[in-house]
Amino acid sequence: MLKGIPKIISPELLKVMMEMGHGDELVIGDGNFPGQSVNPNCIRCDGHNVPELLEAILKLYPLDTYQLPVYIMAKTPGDTVETPIWDEYAKIIKPYTDKQIEQIERFEFYERAKKAYAVVMTGESALYANIILKKGVVVE
Repeated sequence: MLKGIPKIISPELLKVMMEMGHGDELVIGDGNFPGQSVNPNCIRCDGHNVPELLEAILKLYPLDTYQLPVYIMAKTPGDTVETPIWDEYAKIIKPYTDKQIEQIERFEFYERAKKAYAVVMTGESALYANIILKKGVVVE
């Protein structure tokens, strides 16, 4: 074990975040996200939800300051499902960036996930709970 690293961050996830460079993207997928089929670099975090993992990741992971750093999967047109988890994401992300969260159409999100550095799969049951984080630079 190491000091200062949230216990929810597995050794595999920590290694991947350390390997990533400026502009690389990390996808955090909900329980329905097809992580394994869109990206071979898939880290399992079953049993955890996205908000708790997002909070832990952002303690270590700098968000991009040059481009929009956070993207979520937009609802399919006509889908009336509620997405209160998006408000939760906004609260979690607020201390780390002043930029807005951008919505991406579902299939565009999948294409972006294919090019991401890695996908983190969770047990999140909320629908449309998928999020992409663009890595920034460490300035400290």
